[in-house]
Amino acid sequence: MTLDNYRLLGRSGLRVSPMSLGTMTFGSDWGWGADIAEARRIFDLYVDRGGNFIDTSVNYTDGAAERFLGEFIGEKRERLVIATKFTMARERGNPNSGGNHRLNMMRSVEQSLRQLGTDRIELFYLHGWDFTTQPEEVMRGLDDLVRSGKILYLGICNTPAWRISQMQTLADLRGWSPFVALQIEYSLVERTVEHELMPMAAALGLGVLPWSPLGGGVLAGKYARSDVQESREAAVSPTRKGVIASSGHLTERSIEIADEVRAVAEEMGSTASRVSLAWTLANRTVVSPVMGARTVAQAEDNLGALDLVLSPEHLDRLNRVSAPDPIFPARFVERPLVQQLIFGGASVARRT
Repeated sequence: MTLDNYRLLGRSGLRVSPMSLGTMTFGSDWGWGADIAEARRIFDLYVDRGGNFIDTSVNYTDGAAERFLGEFIGEKRERLVIATKFTMARERGNPNSGGNHRLNMMRSVEQSLRQLGTDRIELFYLHGWDFTTQPEEVMRGLDDLVRSGKILYLGICNTPAWRISQMQTLADLRGWSPFVALQIEYSLVERTVEHELMPMAAALGLGVLPWSPLGGGVLAGKYARSDVQESREAAVSPTRKGVIASSGHLTERSIEIADEVRAVAEEMGSTASRVSLAWTLANRTVVSPVMGARTVAQAEDNLGALDLVLSPEHLDRLNRVSAPDPIFPARFVERPLVQQLIFGGASVARRT
């Protein structure tokens, strides 16, 4: 697999690389990102190898990430698929500078277009459900933006499966633009999305793009048991470790999973980062994991996952150590007694 072995994004005809370049690490405004020179080297490495899928957000590093990209894309603009997001507040204390409502949506698009120095955004995500705006307002607003030509395709992140299903159905019934992409946290330390979100994406035509496929660096082996801590901090930590702690991934269980990843990597003569990304890529629902890197060396290591094929035995070990606990109703319906009651003891083929 290579970056120029392109895949279709969900139900759309858009062609994207099998690994996308995340830019939340572009800019040092949050205390731990890459400066503009290193960010440029990471960008060039990715694009020169055929990568075309760039992921950013209007508020990443207080706008620096989009401004950097605006400087980098230049004559390469027509080769690139730029994905950005709205929802997160852009002005402290101003309630209308964040959220899913039409006002913030329109203002965010205009700000992203200015920061990126472009006339369009290929993929525009709702960044997270705000639990206040009505679905009709969101989907009509997004459709208006598509009709205006300022954005071309729609995606959604960090939203309950039942709400996404409602919004996708609403778009289909009204003839509005549908979602074609779902960006969710997915890795060996975050597999609960397999219960509802990933099956929903497969059924409704949304390509899955995992963010934080390395569990914020936990799966890369950056942390040990001595680093385990719980954090409920609301502010963005000035340290990367603080950010990961506030995400809830510096746990004993995560370190246990990371230990197994490291063992598999040693057996394969590879790295923990590559093994973790290769595991994510092995899921057929996944279109393009979002690769984040603060250095060129990290980016090189991550891209090496495209060449790595995990054996069935290694996949089984990783799946077992990271398996999420079952939830209702699957936990109930899959019990032998209930299966016997449903099918009357007959053997019936399942849909996949």
